Order: sequence, then C-alpha cells, then structure tokens
Amino acid sequence: MALRRCWRFAGVVPRLLWSSTVHPGASVPGGRSSVSSFVNTHPGCINSELLLRRFSSEPQSADVSYEQLKQLLASRKAVVIDVREPWELREYGNIPGSINVPLGQVNTALQLGPEEFKEKYGGEMPQQTDNIVFSCLAGIRSKNALDTATSLGYKDAQHYPGGWQDWSTHEHQK
Repeated sequence: MALRRCWRFAGVVPRLLWSSTVHPGASVPGGRSSVSSFVNTHPGCINSELLLRRFSSEPQSADVSYEQLKQLLASRKAVVIDVREPWELREYGNIPGSINVPLGQVNTALQLGPEEFKEKYGGEMPQQTDNIVFSCLAGIRSKNALDTATSLGYKDAQHYPGGWQDWSTHEHQK
C-alpha cells in the first residue's frame, strides 16, 4: 500500500534513495548538503518536496564567516543584502557595499525586474545564479531571508550569521 502511494514520486526521487537507506543527519554521496530531517507523509514514503529542496537549492554551507565575507566583498563575487530596517543602518552602520532590502520586502524585491530593483534599492538585482549573502544584526532575519531566496530558486544564497554585530566587532579590532 505504501509503495503504491510513493510510486507517483518514482520519477522525482533519486534512484539512490530507492536502493539505499538514508538516516537523518547522514551524508548522501553526490548530495549538496546533509539530510537533516525527513518528514514522513505516508509509511515508507519520503516527503519529496523537502527532499528536492534540500538537495537542489541549498548551498553546501549556508553560513559565511567574517573572513569569507571580506573575501567575497573584495573580489566582488557576491551581492550582500542587509535585511535590517533603514533606520537601523542609519543608527548603527552597515557593511560597505551592501544593499539594503528590509526583510519584509525580500520576497517581492527578488521578483522585481532589474531596473525596478536598482531604482528602489540602489544596487544591481541579483540573478538566480549569483552568490547572495544576506546579513542583519545578529543572523536571525538573514536566515529568514535565506529561506525566502532559496524558495524563489536562488541556488547560491547564503547568510552571515554574525551579522552587523560580528562585522563591527571585527572591524573595530583593526
């Protein structure tokens, strides 16, 4: 019975999972990330939507360190989007070169046309294949922005969990 329920996913779920048992937290050869959880919707059947999102949309590591972010900014290999509110940037400061898109606008902003994005946010619209790093004050809102971007098909989206607090600490130590 469970096999019949899962049969509709036969063309979607990788053959590896049909022939192997994969436990939560285990690494999957050829996968882009580890499997952190499975949601069983039917006995013996894997939630294919979750599975596909885990393998196809998330980068190998979603977190970026201060040093990695400095390198990405210096090489101009990433679009850094600060998801704090504009008043927070005015009061506390911002990472040089970042674009401010408040968290509540991320979903809409990433679906705008390039000209409209540039006019509204003052920076180049990231493409779905661009490396995007989200930042906020301490990593909570940037993680939400990362999840939003991933759900919109951005393949190389990451976040800076230390946020502005970590950035300013490192910058003041120099």
